[in-house]
Amino acid sequence: MRRSISPEERLLVMLRFLKTGNSFASLHYEFLLEISTISGIVCHTCQQIWQRLRDAVMPQPKAEDWLRIADGFYQSAQFPNCIGALDGKHIRVKKPPHSGSLYFNFKQYFSKVLLALVDSNYRFIIVDIGAYGSTADARIFCSSRIGERLRTNQLALPEPRRLPGSSASAAPFVIVADEGFALSPHVMQPFPRRDLDDRVFNYRLSRVECAFGILSHKWRVFMSSLQMSLQNATLVIQACVILHNFTRIHDAHSEPEVAPFPTITSIGFRAKST
Repeated sequence: MRRSISPEERLLVMLRFLKTGNSFASLHYEFLLEISTISGIVCHTCQQIWQRLRDAVMPQPKAEDWLRIADGFYQSAQFPNCIGALDGKHIRVKKPPHSGSLYFNFKQYFSKVLLALVDSNYRFIIVDIGAYGSTADARIFCSSRIGERLRTNQLALPEPRRLPGSSASAAPFVIVADEGFALSPHVMQPFPRRDLDDRVFNYRLSRVECAFGILSHKWRVFMSSLQMSLQNATLVIQACVILHNFTRIHDAHSEPEVAPFPTITSIGFRAKST
């Protein structure tokens, strides 16, 4: 029988693909593996990354987690009662067959949308992946699980509390978003520019844009179109989101109170016959 491919080598192939964005044909010469084998390794390992690390680095937020996120926004951006910044990012993909213009966005390329809620440390709190590139962010948010759970009060948000230094009634916890999202009790958008300078608000909102920038800079697979099926492209996006949070948590500049998380080498990937 042929030599089996070790879990360490499979992980290395997947990380090399995500980090450089090199094609499978290029990785074929680097690792001396068949292109079909590399494709299977990348997709399978991305799936394992998502399944094994999701609960550790992007768990379902609880009331105490929302309070910690709000405190982080207040300390870093002086914005009280803020539980996240919301926006969408278009991920370039190969045109799916028989899809018409569903994935053709206003930027004139084919994409699927990564809708994300980000905390003050540029970590992803909740993500929704896979919406059509032609769909507006507001519609994606309304039909997403994030929007549905927010409307039905299923996100375990804390009770409203007074703003610092204010004697007024308690204010609800809010998500900051751009003008494309509808105003609601828990979603705040910038004031109209004709009425008020919104540079301060946009500074807070820039957290999510910075998170997308860090994601694309570290995982350069997003610098070009994902030449794979939509299902496999979703696996790649999921893995990059999880690895983004993983590296933010283990960064030397992360918050000192963050509890330790398992290392990637302790995941225990199960080798798959090729």
